Amino acid sequence: MNATTALATNGLVQHLDASVSPAHSVEYSAQRLRAAGWIDTSFENIQIDFPQRGMIADSGLLLAWNASTQKSRKFHIVGAHTDSPCLKVKPLPDSGSFGWKQIGVEVYGGILNNSWLDRDLGIAGRVVLRDGTVRSIRIDDPIARIPQLAIHLDRDVNDRGLVLDKQIHLAPIWGLGQYRPGEFAEFIASRIDVSVRDMAMWDLGLFDLTMASLLGSDQSLLASGRLDNQVSCWAATEGLIDSADVVSPSDTTTVIALFDHEEVGSESTHGAAGPRLAWLLEALHSGSRSDFHETLSRSHCISADNAHAIHPNYPDRHEPSHRPLPNLGPVLKMNANQRYATNPESAAVFLRTCGSASVPHQIFVSKNSIPCGSTIGPITSTQLGIPTVDVGIAQLSMHSARELCGALDPSMLAQVIAHYFSE
Repeated sequence: MNATTALATNGLVQHLDASVSPAHSVEYSAQRLRAAGWIDTSFENIQIDFPQRGMIADSGLLLAWNASTQKSRKFHIVGAHTDSPCLKVKPLPDSGSFGWKQIGVEVYGGILNNSWLDRDLGIAGRVVLRDGTVRSIRIDDPIARIPQLAIHLDRDVNDRGLVLDKQIHLAPIWGLGQYRPGEFAEFIASRIDVSVRDMAMWDLGLFDLTMASLLGSDQSLLASGRLDNQVSCWAATEGLIDSADVVSPSDTTTVIALFDHEEVGSESTHGAAGPRLAWLLEALHSGSRSDFHETLSRSHCISADNAHAIHPNYPDRHEPSHRPLPNLGPVLKMNANQRYATNPESAAVFLRTCGSASVPHQIFVSKNSIPCGSTIGPITSTQLGIPTVDVGIAQLSMHSARELCGALDPSMLAQVIAHYFSE
């Protein structure tokens, strides 16, 4: 690993460790952008206070741009998502039995259930007070744990496989004694120095306290929670910053859109199916409606979300001719059934950019008998009519509490994005 890649990997590790919830991810990326000269604004003020390099950071949604110095004739957009599958704390979480205190949780997204067992779990997210203010909260203490049933009480588990009921078997333990309604709320209130009466509602999730780390005798791998899709959020942010002072076409406006709620369908105000990216693009364009549509037709979008690396223990789950490996470059994701938005024309833009950035690429197609997941790509292209390509880095253990990827790929993805914004 060369010095440049090592420095970038260190920055990614810091991003991963900071991004324990969508709100924390957005705030960390926003801090990086502020330090590079980006200015905060909001949709309430965007018409009267419109910076050339601006951003809108709102809970789990981040929109940032570097506006053309002339009238925009096209947009180059990179989209990703800030959320990851996890366990969310219910509004009335106090529960328990047989002398154990437990926290009621709701499964968010398609988690690998067993990956959350026997881990020290912290709590992070945001609390909205009754006056409308928002408090960010992150508790790095080991607050909760989901213990697996001992093998002595489940003798054939290794033969028949582990079966977990999401309602019954994923309730974390956080203490001993008789549970008391309101006790968890009191605990959270004490951590943000407010009274329980001040709190209106929260959006809190559990997270694995194990920090991101390089792995392997040659440190060629990276293990962390939330690689899907914080790697893409980091690469998009770094690519926008790195391209800011590079001479680029004066009629191109560059945008990153980091959405929440991709893991549950994107249908929210802060999701890719919501209207806020379209609102921003219209504000950035400020021309006639027909001219805006022409600008969209000349534009291009990269939907960045991780891809499946070939698993050495399960090669039969992969399409034989399309088996991405870590550290061999970003993966172009294609699906004839439009689960990915890639088409030949949108792919060509990405492939040209990889060439100009001197970055290798790979191609992923899922096996016919195992349908692939989806991304924000088809949603964005459908909503806006912008040609879109789906790409990402290769990883293992997708949707686990702790995932695995190559240590070199994130920097290569960031490099491609920086060139994409500069062309």
